[in-house]
Amino acid sequence: MTGGILAYGLLAALAIALLVAAASDLRTRLIHNRLTFGIAMAAPAFWWASGLSLWPGVGAQLALGLAAFGMLAGLFALGAMGGGDVKLLTALALWLPWQPFLQLVIAMALLGGALTLVCMAWHRIARRGGKLEVPYGVAISAAGLWVIASTYGPMAASAINTGF
Repeated sequence: MTGGILAYGLLAALAIALLVAAASDLRTRLIHNRLTFGIAMAAPAFWWASGLSLWPGVGAQLALGLAAFGMLAGLFALGAMGGGDVKLLTALALWLPWQPFLQLVIAMALLGGALTLVCMAWHRIARRGGKLEVPYGVAISAAGLWVIASTYGPMAASAINTGF
């Protein structure tokens, strides 16, 4: 990434948005559309700030976003994912190249599995009836924060040491 302070500022804003998404999903089991819309709409500013080329760079990000949405919408149709989760992951696909996005999906699956086990145990201990609801936005956000830190953190530290 060749971007300067604006690119890192946008990444910080993305990290804050992920924390808001996690808190909202944990509290209400809802990830607001305006939050995921804002994340998606900020992606072009990040592309520009980080010096992403129009072709193949932006084209690849758009293709990844469309592919992610297609696969995730299928999971939503099967009842395996919530709509907010689909939209949040699709918005994140616009920010991350395919390798970090794949890392995010793998980390999300592992964290989501652990979160599901914790929610199941809590559901049984509390003797709650009804369907188990897992705030999967927490796993998505945690995985996203990890990928952002591991992908862009070392570059940010290097940029700070060299004066951007």
